[in-house]
Amino acid sequence: MSDDVEQGPAASDAAAAAGVGAQLRAAREARGLSLAQVAAQTRIGLGSLQKIEAEDFHALPGRAYAVGFAKTYAKAVGLDQNDVAELVRFQLGDDPDLRTGGGSEFTPGDPSRAPSRKLVWASVLAVAILLVGLFFAAKVLLDPAAQLPSLTQQQEAEQAAAAAERAAQAEQAAQPIDAGGAVVLTADEAVWLRVSDAADQRLMEGELAAGQTYTIPADANGPKLITGRPNALSITVGGRAVPKISEELRTVVDVPVDAASLLARPAPTATPSPSATTPAAARAATPRRTGAATAPSATATSGTVD
Repeated sequence: MSDDVEQGPAASDAAAAAGVGAQLRAAREARGLSLAQVAAQTRIGLGSLQKIEAEDFHALPGRAYAVGFAKTYAKAVGLDQNDVAELVRFQLGDDPDLRTGGGSEFTPGDPSRAPSRKLVWASVLAVAILLVGLFFAAKVLLDPAAQLPSLTQQQEAEQAAAAAERAAQAEQAAQPIDAGGAVVLTADEAVWLRVSDAADQRLMEGELAAGQTYTIPADANGPKLITGRPNALSITVGGRAVPKISEELRTVVDVPVDAASLLARPAPTATPSPSATTPAAARAATPRRTGAATAPSATATSGTVD
């Protein structure tokens, strides 16, 4: 189990004595997560998660789904994936129905599994390009004297494709972010952090390895962050990326990480490095030698306070 989840001895013994579904539910509740939040994080249908907690494995499409879903659920709530998988296999036993799928009807019913608008636009664009290619290929085969499209036509087609891609991205960006969505911190690389509430009660403290995530509890009052590497933490609200706390390596203390505060933050700007001065700018700032002495000029300098 993850270090950021603390349970008393009695709770741990009770969870161990219970089935795998009860252990998963206890770990989820200890993290303050709802089933809907776990479904959004794992992209497993809410109904499938309910069946796993109820250990109703016969209602799932097969053994592979039962084991795979349980491992993904275990990772989301900080349990050992291999231990959970072994428990599920033990409870499944040699049931032939679960080995082959059991004939149970599988209804995903998870909105997060539906294709995004960007994917739909990309699919439409790919089909359009394929049809154009087939058209010119057929034209050349049927009429050998026909000429292939000119370079200008190819450039126009590429520009049209790029414009369609930009339009899809703009439409995606125009969609408002759900301010009530779960706040998830993801480590781009190993990073230490501490999350506490408004009363300075610790919610989580420790190191996240690259790729690991931490979800701010939905009922946390005024959650705030302390870390020395805010540039190594990617943040999503309701599954949509928001600007990092900082793009630079520096210590930040008590930065609000509730959804409303994160959505209200402007995009951070990186401090320009002195070495970033271009050779052309350096030459322009250097006075040329002439026959007469060059009078010194006042030069404005800019800097940043870290």
